[in-house]
Amino acid sequence: MQNKSISVALLISTYNWPEALELVLASVVRQTRMPDEIIIADDGSKEETRQLIEKFKTSFNLPIKHIWHEDKGFRKSLILNKSVKNIDSEYIIEIDGDIIIHPKFIEDHLKAAQPGYFVQGSRAMITEEKSQEILASKDINFSIFSSGLYSKFNALRFPLLSGIFVLDPSNPFHIKGCNLAFWKKDYIAVNGYYNSFEGWGGEDYEFGARLLHAGIKRKRLKMAALAFHIFHKINSRANTVPNDIIYRKTLAEKSTTNNDGYAQV
Repeated sequence: MQNKSISVALLISTYNWPEALELVLASVVRQTRMPDEIIIADDGSKEETRQLIEKFKTSFNLPIKHIWHEDKGFRKSLILNKSVKNIDSEYIIEIDGDIIIHPKFIEDHLKAAQPGYFVQGSRAMITEEKSQEILASKDINFSIFSSGLYSKFNALRFPLLSGIFVLDPSNPFHIKGCNLAFWKKDYIAVNGYYNSFEGWGGEDYEFGARLLHAGIKRKRLKMAALAFHIFHKINSRANTVPNDIIYRKTLAEKSTTNNDGYAQV
């Protein structure tokens, strides 16, 4: 049964791609269960993104908070922590600013919300050609039968069967922040994302590992809370090795917190 009484925030990270963010926000407008607030974690985008967000504020009868800091490189962890500081809701659904969500995305996530758990959703990938098409047409209607999708199984919504998919609840690998839900109190308990992550990669694995070490179990959500990832070129992997060292240290020490995270913002 849907947890109607839970207050929920939709947390959207973005950086200098207002064309994609426009499609994401358009998909939020048509939700069957609206979030109680929208928080946009902006890692230093230019004026076009601010103007887009201002335009969309007229489409929502709820708070939209645009949390921005100066562009000093890839500092996603830091802007996420700053953004969560501004969240009033008890439950947080996190997506990236290139993730188009199904109309029942938030409704499905709330049905899966459970104390003591965080929820990892999945995504269908949109091809480069199809992505260019939808960025031009602004048509965001997708199903498993749509052309231009791969990993098509992730485009099938059949929530009655979503509970049959289980995974090792202790494995933090492949935890991805592009479709992730958690309780704010659990986020605070593990001190959120690690600010020292700079450059692409690993911040979500490491955050998930600390949740697991703290006894918060992982739930996998398939055939529900569908998300569609707009194609983009691969981000620079220049900082992968230092970030992986941080992640491996968290695993080895079974860390449940960090010394440079949410509390230090």
